[in-house]
Amino acid sequence: MTGFERGNKRTNGSNVCLTSLVNLEGIPLLPGLPDDVAKYCLALVPRSSFPAMGGVCKTWRSFIQSKDFLRERTMAGMLEEWLYVLTMDSEGKERRWEVLDCLGRKCRPVRPMPGPAKVGFGIIVVDRKLLFIAGYSFINGVASASSDVYQYDSCLNSWSKLADLNVARAEFACAEVNGMVYVVGGYGIEGERLSTVEVYDPDTDKWTLIESLRRPRWDCFACGLNGKLYVMGGRSSFTIGHSRSVDVYDPRNRHWCEMKNSGCLMVTNHAVVGKKIFCIEWKNQRELAIFDPENGSWKRVWVPLTGSTNIGLRFGNMGGKLLLFSVEGDRDYQTLLYDPNATPGSEWQTSNIKPSGLCICSVTIKA
Repeated sequence: MTGFERGNKRTNGSNVCLTSLVNLEGIPLLPGLPDDVAKYCLALVPRSSFPAMGGVCKTWRSFIQSKDFLRERTMAGMLEEWLYVLTMDSEGKERRWEVLDCLGRKCRPVRPMPGPAKVGFGIIVVDRKLLFIAGYSFINGVASASSDVYQYDSCLNSWSKLADLNVARAEFACAEVNGMVYVVGGYGIEGERLSTVEVYDPDTDKWTLIESLRRPRWDCFACGLNGKLYVMGGRSSFTIGHSRSVDVYDPRNRHWCEMKNSGCLMVTNHAVVGKKIFCIEWKNQRELAIFDPENGSWKRVWVPLTGSTNIGLRFGNMGGKLLLFSVEGDRDYQTLLYDPNATPGSEWQTSNIKPSGLCICSVTIKA
């Protein structure tokens, strides 16, 4: 009796025979094909079909979530880049995630996120998965820092609960470096200002406290570049007003150092494009501040006007280009696109990518 016949007999002709088949030890991904050919075939399936593929059987589901699948998709030239945007309606009542492709088309609905709505949270993308980290939860109208962490699997369109932070926090900095997730500082559960730092290992689902900052820091932001963690902006207990210093953590020697600079202070949004950090400051929404960590230098670029002279901006990143979204719902506003690799004088363009609601934050995921 063949493996396929055994699978059919075991399920008595039900439509889950393939699940039984591929879970048998030694049975290939696709009967009759070597695994390398089967992997290539599965990698050619459009990304919109991933959730259905994941429902076929555990073996397919595991393959879709593996690094092998991403490698096969890359080799086959099938990688698709989608922008995940957390939007809010004009009345500030309803929030939802939506997915846009490079042409601005909505790709598919995202399942509602579990848990209560939060502010002051952090979002990170690691291995095609979005991590929604901590922030303030509102219970009976009272804000309290949370330690909750949720994960969204972009391939399977599903949410799951991860291990809690060791320290509940909000208004903190977070970033991914070498596949690990770092959270830094913020406000604690009693409103205290934090200097603690912890790192998350996706392979073990564990948060570990590491060397703290030399002083509390909050309302700051972080980026991972060149294998190091950069923390900047916000406030610290060593400064009056906003901090101009950059704290740098090197995971190789597990040590913090400080980089003095005259850069951004009250940053309302930031993004990493290429190997540089792009920022918008609260005091000037019509200017980009661009930080080059290679030499610690800052560059200022004026943002052109498109429909409104006084409008808040949020960042997106698509195809190595910076997107600037309106946060005020101005219908006349066109999404701006800044291409750092364009010839001088042609860096600015407009884009058809436009969320249906007010943009709270966005991330880009390739799969």
